[in-house]
Amino acid sequence: MSKPILSLGLGTAAIGRPQYINIRQDTAKDFSLTDFREAGRKILETAYEEGIRYFDTAPGYGLAEQLVLDWVHVKQDPTIEVATKWGYTYVANFDPEAEIHEIKEHSLTKLKEQWKQSKKLLPYLKVYQIHSATFETGVLANQAILNHLAEVKANHNLLMGITTSGTNQVAVIQKALEVVINGIPLFDAFQVTYNILDQSLAEINQKLLQENKRMIIKEALANGRIFPNEKYPHYGGLYKILGSLAKKYKVGIDVIALRFCMDSLMPYKVLSGAAKAFHLTENIKTEQFQLTEEEVELLKQFAITPTAYWQERKELTWN
Repeated sequence: MSKPILSLGLGTAAIGRPQYINIRQDTAKDFSLTDFREAGRKILETAYEEGIRYFDTAPGYGLAEQLVLDWVHVKQDPTIEVATKWGYTYVANFDPEAEIHEIKEHSLTKLKEQWKQSKKLLPYLKVYQIHSATFETGVLANQAILNHLAEVKANHNLLMGITTSGTNQVAVIQKALEVVINGIPLFDAFQVTYNILDQSLAEINQKLLQENKRMIIKEALANGRIFPNEKYPHYGGLYKILGSLAKKYKVGIDVIALRFCMDSLMPYKVLSGAAKAFHLTENIKTEQFQLTEEEVELLKQFAITPTAYWQERKELTWN
């Protein structure tokens, strides 16, 4: 008997490249690309076996998109949903010591180049996204790009989306909601940073729900900052509450943080970024309980300003 499809999805950044922005300071030793690729494939398989059917990837995630591509065409399961993105190119060449890991480029040329590869994910590809849409790149005002995305969307029956990061996520989402091509709103899906510390998405949550937009939550663990860390004594109260809830529900702190995202909003999916099977199976325990309204409200009190959140994040390193 197959397991029910979960509210949890799998983000593949951590299984596609050896480095990611986080508070952990692990140093890769004797890195083997072959072993890394096989470990990533096993995570995809573990996620599938546990009931995950939503997989988020990108060309900027090293080998992740190719890994997902190879895997879904072996599985051949129509219940699998893949989301991918365009706009970042991975340049670290799997060197854990690389100084530059990715390059952002929101150009029509880059869109066409990356779509040529990403479209191979069809028919499992369901969501195509601008990777980290911002005002700075002008991508939401570039008519040539928007028209091309509308054409891709129509030709392949895709949901078109954006992913967002930074202090002005809400303003970027507002701008995206205003984009209309041939009388049809272009964007259907919004993959947004949301967690106990950055709750800015809540400002526009109701509007997204009313307009029947799909919300996908990323960075639910705040790049590891929800775990007790002596570098962040100002989160002492949060760590105490999280520890208490984890003990009550007999799960890890990560599970409480993921569950908070599910219970404080009504997202389509919340992404796990697990790179190890143990962490993934722990994350999946989110499906075993719900936080009470009082517990959700208690955790909401620990929100900080987007400016403070992203300044702290900027200080984290690739590791």
